[in-house]
Amino acid sequence: MEMTLCHQWRSFCFPNLSNVCNNNCPNNTSHCFGFLKAKKRRRCTSELDKKSSPFSAVYVESSAGVGGETAAAVVERRKSRRYQVSEGHPSPLGATPRDGGVNFAIYSSNAVSATLCLIALSDLPEEKVTEEISLDPFTNRSGDVWHVFLKGDFKDMLYGYKFDGKFSPEEGHYFDSSRILLDPYGKAVVSRGEFGVLGNEDSCWPQMACMIPNFEDEFDWEGDLPLKYSQRDLIIYEMHVRGFTQHESSKTQFPGTYLGAVEKLDHLKELGVNCIELMPCHEFNELEYYSYNSVLGNYKVNFWGYSTVNYFSPMTRYASAGIRNCGRDAVNEFKLLVREAHKRGIEVLMDVVFNHTAEGNEKGLILSFRGVDNSIYYMLAPKGEFYNYSGCGNTFNCNHPVVRQFILDCLRYWVTEMHVDGFRFDLASIMTRGSRLLLKPPA
Repeated sequence: MEMTLCHQWRSFCFPNLSNVCNNNCPNNTSHCFGFLKAKKRRRCTSELDKKSSPFSAVYVESSAGVGGETAAAVVERRKSRRYQVSEGHPSPLGATPRDGGVNFAIYSSNAVSATLCLIALSDLPEEKVTEEISLDPFTNRSGDVWHVFLKGDFKDMLYGYKFDGKFSPEEGHYFDSSRILLDPYGKAVVSRGEFGVLGNEDSCWPQMACMIPNFEDEFDWEGDLPLKYSQRDLIIYEMHVRGFTQHESSKTQFPGTYLGAVEKLDHLKELGVNCIELMPCHEFNELEYYSYNSVLGNYKVNFWGYSTVNYFSPMTRYASAGIRNCGRDAVNEFKLLVREAHKRGIEVLMDVVFNHTAEGNEKGLILSFRGVDNSIYYMLAPKGEFYNYSGCGNTFNCNHPVVRQFILDCLRYWVTEMHVDGFRFDLASIMTRGSRLLLKPPA
């Protein structure tokens, strides 16, 4: 276990890494040779007249699949909204409000095509894509970053991506253009609305999508500043946000939520606590190992949450409002918890799990990292198997320059935007492992 305190939110305490490449602006053009093999999407004007119909047709050729077979299909997509589309910028990564619209940027080195999927909140349970925007590898790609800029109506809209490329597990590639993937830099993830409830979707892994931020997402920090306690002076209370107030004996108005924890901060202050360490609050799936326990007569869930789905997103089902407002309430309620803790002289640390993700081993799920660029984000054996130093099926490739920068960006975000004071790193030794193993390691 490692704990790091961060005392300056606008000047993060990580050293500059001179050997981290600038993935947004490569200094060579070697990646351009792959563009010639990208399958183009051609509009079929003979099928549907886009001026007279609310649908448009797109002819799609995909090279995904074992053996690299090519499949073709005409896909109708609903034109329920109008967006002004331009090439966008490769930086910053993620979805960023700017210039009256939203810039989308995502890293994928090995994909041959990318599609931005816009999903209305009402369409998410049925796994419908409301709008698809194909990215041109010549105009919407800079180096290994795919990007596009949109202006339009994003109310109650979410987003994800589809990537196409080689499906070859033995080479470490799991591209599947039929899957909607989470943006690793997504700031809130929306899936089911209530913790531990399977619901009508009858799936432990419902379709997930990311919130689209906007200019109105400002939070009033009321002049909040870091407390800057010395580590030796900390009296730390380890807290599970849901477990802390879930029971009726807590007598809170919002049990099992960020707001419920806020209601109990005065109690912690009376105990002499000056720091709370939050067990995993990144988005995870509590129904990951959902099964019936015949002894206790209930269903088992992943209660602790050490199986991250998205590192930039606060757990949405810890919010009092669930998925309402496309996950924005989860972001604001987490911020409220931090602000109110600081008002009472209590610092906030986060338990972070960068040693593995929820996608499991080579037979696991394709949710985000694996479908975006598996061979970059995970440590792989020569035949594509996943190294399992975490004991959870995979090992995050922490010392790859792209992944290392991702981790730094993530920590910086939680400090500068969410005002947390430090981190406890779960199984921190994974972060020291290189991607190349020594045949004869030193004794």
